[in-house]
Amino acid sequence: MTLLEGNNIPEIFHRQAENLTDRPCVASKKNGKYKDISWTDMQKMILSFAYNLKKTGIKKGDRVAIFSPNRYEWWIADQAILAIGAVTVPIYSTNSAEESLYIIKNAGVKCCIVGGNDHLDKILSITRKAASLATIIAIDSVTKSRKVMSMTDMLGADEKNRKTILSGIKKIKESDISTIIYTSGTTGNPKGVVLTHGNIIKDLFGTISDIPDFFGPDDVFLSFLPLSHVLERTVGYLAPICYGSKVAFAEDVSRLLDSIVEVRPTALICVPRIYEKMHAGIISKVKTASIIKRALFAFSESAAAANLHYVCRDLKRPFPFSLRYKIADRLILSKIKALLGFDRMKGAISGGGPLSVNDAEFFVGMGIRILEGFGLTETSPITHFNRPGEIIIGSVGRPIGDTEVRIDDDGEILIRGSQVMKGYYRNPTATKESFTKDGFFRTGDLGRVDENDVLYITGRKKDIIVTSGGKNIAPQNIENMLKLSIFVEQVAIVGDRRKFISALIVPDFKQLEKWADHNKVKYSSREKLIDDPRVIRLYSKEIERYTTSCSRVEKVKRFTLLTGEWTQSTGELTPSQKVKRHIIEEKYRKHIDHMYREGEVQ
Repeated sequence: MTLLEGNNIPEIFHRQAENLTDRPCVASKKNGKYKDISWTDMQKMILSFAYNLKKTGIKKGDRVAIFSPNRYEWWIADQAILAIGAVTVPIYSTNSAEESLYIIKNAGVKCCIVGGNDHLDKILSITRKAASLATIIAIDSVTKSRKVMSMTDMLGADEKNRKTILSGIKKIKESDISTIIYTSGTTGNPKGVVLTHGNIIKDLFGTISDIPDFFGPDDVFLSFLPLSHVLERTVGYLAPICYGSKVAFAEDVSRLLDSIVEVRPTALICVPRIYEKMHAGIISKVKTASIIKRALFAFSESAAAANLHYVCRDLKRPFPFSLRYKIADRLILSKIKALLGFDRMKGAISGGGPLSVNDAEFFVGMGIRILEGFGLTETSPITHFNRPGEIIIGSVGRPIGDTEVRIDDDGEILIRGSQVMKGYYRNPTATKESFTKDGFFRTGDLGRVDENDVLYITGRKKDIIVTSGGKNIAPQNIENMLKLSIFVEQVAIVGDRRKFISALIVPDFKQLEKWADHNKVKYSSREKLIDDPRVIRLYSKEIERYTTSCSRVEKVKRFTLLTGEWTQSTGELTPSQKVKRHIIEEKYRKHIDHMYREGEVQ
């Protein structure tokens, strides 16, 4: 594949549209069936919307928000905004009205494009507080209102007017701002990350240039991660455009696994939790299977483990192992892949957090190449990733393009490169604090680099727990170990300035209740269930089982089971599903204090 040239994002899209014309660009589910939309039809809608958006008064440099779940109209809106030189400000579709208001006010948003009625109602409820907001455009049809315009009505423009937009695209420079993405804000208000067209293009090309022929026009990506997140925006949206691949939009995130089976994508962009849930679900089914099926699974799992080396290095399997693997694949592994919708999978990208070694080995051993990487919103996002043929489980691979990496004295990963943000919007103080004097961005992540420039993440700087004995502990590593248990849904390690560490655990109640029924544990409520001594013993054993590799100071000495799931709406998670540790520690202060009052643990 020859990389498309372009100084800006819309230029790349429209060059590809001219090349691929009637080939499918996206697929959206209507009336129970996926329907393809061609590159030509997408191009016409984008240019028409751009022309009519400009007519509303939006000009170069103006900020336009998109507040909607994933759908092909998100692409139309984004490409149209960028085509007239304006700036896209994505808002997570799960954000509240107040969270959205903060972004709209801080960015000075002039127009907001909303998805369904829920999003429209939220924006209408805060319009009086948002002085800059002049126009609201609804993707879904709405009751005619002076305040709200319909996207459908703005998709009509003749060829002459569409061509005026095309000619204007050439004037957009690499240095022009393309988007302001607001970070999740685990410790305070979110900061607006300013990314230029050049930032994103350099990141995109720096990644794709190492795997130019990995995907192509015959491949199918599945879009389900929020397009408001920079990983999906770059790898799940702009990368397929460069490859000329089709993108199918998942119908409903709550039915994600069904969508994967239905679409059977050849490419998938995922976060670790999805792989964890898939793996846990398979292990759970195996435990209740017949002795013969358990034996077959054990044989196949052993073959997959032995196959790991050959997949990671893209090596041919030697005889007689190749025969053993074919038998395992025919009997079990191919069925698992078909069950998951992974039977056509060429490669799966994992990002947004550390993927456990256990999960990675399980999937990669089956022949599903998971290319784990590392990056941040501030780096557009990718700085490192594992390439096909050089997958190193437990690492995030080598740097891309012109990325420079340095490990600071305290272990923090520092990054310098053309993909690094311009700065935080209207926040010079935060911008200055985020860079070293010689221009390296402070990632806030801890890591190490080996002799081959391969990066390993060891923790998050601000999450580090320092015990009263002065020992530094990275809680994420222990949390990832515990989440390997099928009985653990969510977990937070606590113990800063304490003598030992403890855990707050939200059980996977589906698995726990199944276990309770099988073991004749009677309960009238979830509160009663988690107080049962047999359940407490179960979790004690699970903690011991999954943390055997931890040092003495990293051992979880106490734990508390909780009934309430952590969500964005209840305040414990950010829109990108990161844990707000300070909120959890405040909310469960009594539980935490109680664990440390139960007698001293040596």
